[in-house]
Parts: sequence; structure tokens; C-alpha cells
Amino acid sequence: MLKTMPINIAEIYIPTDRRKEIKQSEIDTIVAEMMDDAPRKSVRVREGKGRYVLIEGVNRLEACKTVGDETVPAYIVQARKF
Repeated sequence: MLKTMPINIAEIYIPTDRRKEIKQSEIDTIVAEMMDDAPRKSVRVREGKGRYVLIEGVNRLEACKTVGDETVPAYIVQARKF
């Protein structure tokens, strides 16, 4: 079972294809939920070249940045081998 751990937001790289998924309306909704103390969903990252690479959760990550968080709850997953 995957375990959530806090990851420093500054250490997370967002690939170009993930940046295309950013939707301001979703970020606004997530920020509103955060302000209501709703449980935070974790993002998924993988380790890569001295940093973490975002796999899933770009809007959650951007919402955390918006409210000034320095860390985000994350699952660290293995990279898929093709």
C-alpha cells in the first residue's frame, strides 16, 4: 500500500504535458475546499534526477502553491518501464 508523505513543493518538476492540464476553475474549487478544512488529496510523484517529477495532481499542486503551502502530501510511485 502506498504511503503519503509531505514533499517540498520547490522540489517537484511539472512536465510540459502536465502543465497543459492546469485549469484555473479546478484550482479555485480545490482552494475553496482547502479553506473549508476538507481533507487534502495527495499528488503522485516519482523520483528522477535529484528531484520529484509530477505524475498526477497538477491542479492540487497549484492550489497548494496558491494558498502558500511549502509542502504537499504525495505518493511516491515507481516510473513505468516500457
